[in-house]
Amino acid sequence: MNEKHKRDSKGQKESENGTSVNGAGGPADQRTAEGEDSKTLTTRQGHPVKYNQNIRTVGNRGPATLENYHFIEKISHFDRERVPERVVHARGAGAHGYFETYGKVGDDPISKYTRAKVFQEAGKQTPVFVRFSTVNHGKHSPETLRDPRGFAVKFYTEDGNWDLVGNNLKIFFIRDAMKFPDVVHAFIPDPVTNIQDTQRIFDFCCNSPESLHMITFLFSPWGIPANYREMQGSGVNTYKWVNEEGKAVLIKYHWEPKQGIKNLKQEDAEKIQAKNFNHATQDLYEAIERGDYPEWELFVQILSDDDHPELDFDPLDDTKIWPKDQIPWQPVGRMVLNKNPENYFAEVEQAAFGTGVLVDGLDFSDDKMLQGRTFSYSDTQRYRIGANYLQLPINAAKKRAATNLRDGQMAYYVDQSPERNPHVNYEPSSLNGLEETTRSRKDYTPKVEGELVHESIDRTNDFKQAGETYRAFDDVERDELINNLVNGLSSCEKVIQDKMIELCTKADENYGRRVGEGLKNHPNQQKGEHGPAGATGTSEAVDEAGQTGHGSDSY
Repeated sequence: MNEKHKRDSKGQKESENGTSVNGAGGPADQRTAEGEDSKTLTTRQGHPVKYNQNIRTVGNRGPATLENYHFIEKISHFDRERVPERVVHARGAGAHGYFETYGKVGDDPISKYTRAKVFQEAGKQTPVFVRFSTVNHGKHSPETLRDPRGFAVKFYTEDGNWDLVGNNLKIFFIRDAMKFPDVVHAFIPDPVTNIQDTQRIFDFCCNSPESLHMITFLFSPWGIPANYREMQGSGVNTYKWVNEEGKAVLIKYHWEPKQGIKNLKQEDAEKIQAKNFNHATQDLYEAIERGDYPEWELFVQILSDDDHPELDFDPLDDTKIWPKDQIPWQPVGRMVLNKNPENYFAEVEQAAFGTGVLVDGLDFSDDKMLQGRTFSYSDTQRYRIGANYLQLPINAAKKRAATNLRDGQMAYYVDQSPERNPHVNYEPSSLNGLEETTRSRKDYTPKVEGELVHESIDRTNDFKQAGETYRAFDDVERDELINNLVNGLSSCEKVIQDKMIELCTKADENYGRRVGEGLKNHPNQQKGEHGPAGATGTSEAVDEAGQTGHGSDSY
């Protein structure tokens, strides 16, 4: 064999083995790397995934680092999964109003804790826009479905916009942003059948014990608010306040409806859905039109900025409630919604919120879900409505904006200062360009040290609060919870049923026993059955939602 033929044969052999750039390989190639098999999770780059439960952080409490390549690839793709509907929170309603600050926290001036101007001076009013939504269902889905509700508030402050993005329930299914695409994938329709499947939900949750507390709320009457006006709101994540001295405290936000709290049992929801699948949107719109303006009081919980070893949970854990008896709620202001949108698409559909939209005096904690959401939410808006989404009137700050950002899809003005050189769209410059502001306030400079790791927090304590919540429910709420769980689990594989019973039992023996007995006595339902889709309908359904339902105390 001559030398040329030897070289060609060697090249062909290497190509077949995947060691040559040219030749075999491609999207359908099923070769595996050392140590992986056909079930091994990989990235789109073909890298086997070693850590899919936790992002990489400085110590197990955070903060996160930017080189979380697998997480950024995962969440960036997740943010782009729908065009042009929101990936989550697609179905929504909204209204304009104002926030009025009390200027105090308890007997203390609020300036003791935060220098944010929106909270200073009792009686000061700040315009707001609020968007309510369901989370996991499509844009035209019924508003009676069991689902968390979004509660997002845009404050148009004198220092620029502040977005307080949260839900009606005070906790979430997961505590680490790495799992966010997975929990949503489990709740949205099956990628093959395009049908939501309860088994997929419980399959994820039974393998994620931290989700049991949220499941306990979601499958109780709290899982279907009667309407948006009689619904709590919560920031869910842990934030920080910073004062003039640059000192910080940990903060939780809570919106409490002055109208009271009302939720629906499954039977009530199905009756309303048969008549009207827009009942919550209709209720909010008609209440504002007749001058019955809904109002919420804003409460905060405050903790010192440390890890609080005296607590049996980590205060940065989104699956936990901060107990009122240990960390009291303190009122700081009220919000009134008094104007309906003039154009639904321009205002409600194009409203864009982000957990990273903060003003001076407000700051991030090391909450791993918050840090993941802060990238994800604004990234989603740029994808969904374009790089210039902040030029839309509903999203634009109600104050001067001057940047060096240019061009991009749908740019229709330049946010440049008329006093500055229009030829200079960079900084620094000696040619009369835009300049940094003066640093007149003391920076908040937390100290961070630790090893970069992929670990969960130390104090997971996944079952205690779920059990406490179960025991705190009244009889109606417990009966409804058990009935809904049993009905949902009855179509699941036994391995999933057994795991869910085990989790419930770890939370409370009675909880697990009742779910187990209910499944034992339940005639197995056909997998994939779903309730009626509902029909457009009548004001009677809206009235029924307001008159029936389960009145609830604050938690």
